[in-house]
Amino acid sequence: MSEKVWFVTGASRGFGRIWAEAALEQGDRVAATSRKLADVASLTERFGDRVLPLAVDVTDTQQVKDAVAAAHRRFGRLDVVLNNAGYSLVGTVEEVHEDDVRALFDTNVLGTLRVIQAALPILREQRSGHIVGVSSVLGLIGTPLLGLYSSSKWAFESLHEALAQEVASFGIKVTILEPGAYATEFGSAASIKVADGLEEYAGMREAFVRRLSTMDQGDPHATPDAVLAVIDADDPPLRFFVGNTGLPRVRDAYRARLDLWQEWAELSDSAQGPPTKGVISL
Repeated sequence: MSEKVWFVTGASRGFGRIWAEAALEQGDRVAATSRKLADVASLTERFGDRVLPLAVDVTDTQQVKDAVAAAHRRFGRLDVVLNNAGYSLVGTVEEVHEDDVRALFDTNVLGTLRVIQAALPILREQRSGHIVGVSSVLGLIGTPLLGLYSSSKWAFESLHEALAQEVASFGIKVTILEPGAYATEFGSAASIKVADGLEEYAGMREAFVRRLSTMDQGDPHATPDAVLAVIDADDPPLRFFVGNTGLPRVRDAYRARLDLWQEWAELSDSAQGPPTKGVISL
């Protein structure tokens, strides 16, 4: 089927907006969601009734359910469920406030879960569909001052990895998109929260800011062809790096992890004990 129906969260700006517009430009239909309806309503001026703007706060379970149902009523099916809504929290592990971390996970992890759970009954009945989650290279490696954001994306990655195995028999595909650094609005005040800093970490924060200010960033408008090709693939990958910075960084990180595990393998093996048989209670 060449024409697809998309449900996109976080479609007001950044990747969500760019990819929603790319889908519409190729003739697909899109339910474009944002916390504020005004941020996506203008899409109808260009794309008419092929786009359904919806106000959705992914932390509101009923609002998510209602929006998914509205998209299904309007278009009759769902083919691509793209979870893009999310934001970052900057601060060391010691500096971040528990309430801010809870809010971060409510959007980045539970918000994604809400959308998936609302869409799955439709996709299972269709025996088709593609769930696409926007993660990050930081969903695979950690870095100072972004540990809590990374941890939300590590949870995001695990959720999708398990999901892919659970829904494969229903004909549903799952892909995790893992962008590196791009010149989007993700660093804006609307997409990032900064914890109150402790003086003890001032030097680390200064180094972090310097690194960000000199970091090469990709062009987000160069991404649609690759992302659309992944979504259109007959056998799409579970994980896909968006851009050329992810693979080298993750390759080095995984090599270091494997070397460290191997270095301590003998002691690890000694903790196993003799093999036993038994029933594991779940």
